[in-house]
Amino acid sequence: MWSRLAVVLVTLASGMPGLGYAQVARMEVIAFQSMTLTDQEFLTGRKDGKPLIIAGELRLPRPGTDRVPVVILIHGSGGISGYVTDWEQDLNEIGVATFVVDSWTGRGIVSVNNDQSQIGRLAQLFDAYRALEVLEKHARVDPARIAVMGFSRGGQAALYSSLKRFQRMHGPASGREFAAYIAFYPTCNTVYRNDEDVSAKPIRIFHGSADDYVPVGPCRSYAERLKAKGSDIRLTEYPGAHHVFDWRALKKPVKLEKAQTTRQCQLEESEDGRALNAKTKQPFTYSDPCVEYGPTIAYDENASSQSRQAVKDIVTTVLKP
Repeated sequence: MWSRLAVVLVTLASGMPGLGYAQVARMEVIAFQSMTLTDQEFLTGRKDGKPLIIAGELRLPRPGTDRVPVVILIHGSGGISGYVTDWEQDLNEIGVATFVVDSWTGRGIVSVNNDQSQIGRLAQLFDAYRALEVLEKHARVDPARIAVMGFSRGGQAALYSSLKRFQRMHGPASGREFAAYIAFYPTCNTVYRNDEDVSAKPIRIFHGSADDYVPVGPCRSYAERLKAKGSDIRLTEYPGAHHVFDWRALKKPVKLEKAQTTRQCQLEESEDGRALNAKTKQPFTYSDPCVEYGPTIAYDENASSQSRQAVKDIVTTVLKP
């Protein structure tokens, strides 16, 4: 099912000067099998998509033979960027291993920012389940302490991997699920069938009120629906914060002139697994009039600091590093 492409010893010392990842004792690049499914194939439970090998980077926070907790990190439309590697460092520092999944390189994709139609919205969700399947068998990983955390497109994968229907169709053969679901500025504007039947594990969403790439409104509505059903869901909204508010290197706001955004679109799943434009009741495409361009991304120190503390709290409580 999977093989290791490379095993790299980073450092056995904690605190050596000049090292960017002082808390990392070992790094492994692990290749594993996944599959590229269209959204309709995913939603109807098919498993005959295009098989492929993708890879993830596992960073272990300390040497030894003991089992450690892991957070699987799922990147956004632009691939693995600085905000993802920032979180690797933060999580490793509190004794939590990280596994960064690269969903794009193995598929020959660099970025989908300007053309979201290159791959289905749920492909990374399938990758997340396969990553869980790989890690639960790893000698250094505690299979009961694996959480998922995603950003933007990857945040959508992290959030909706909590759906019991999706877990039954595509989850690990062992039946194991994530210990927590953490989503940063995810896309929530699609209503899936049975999307209120979710895991009893903690679900946490972090979003900015000024996000014009992936607006918070649909996530607010979804969180309210889940809360009404008794789910352990919490949405934290940061006033004035934009998309990727946690990217420390993004000191000045950047307008992505050619980037597509579905901020004005409302979608719903049909009985046959198609994504419909809720307004027209026709199959959604990125040529629909609701698709716009030119969102802004910007770092927000307050939102970044507060969300980091919140994630540390939930990870410490649930994964007990």
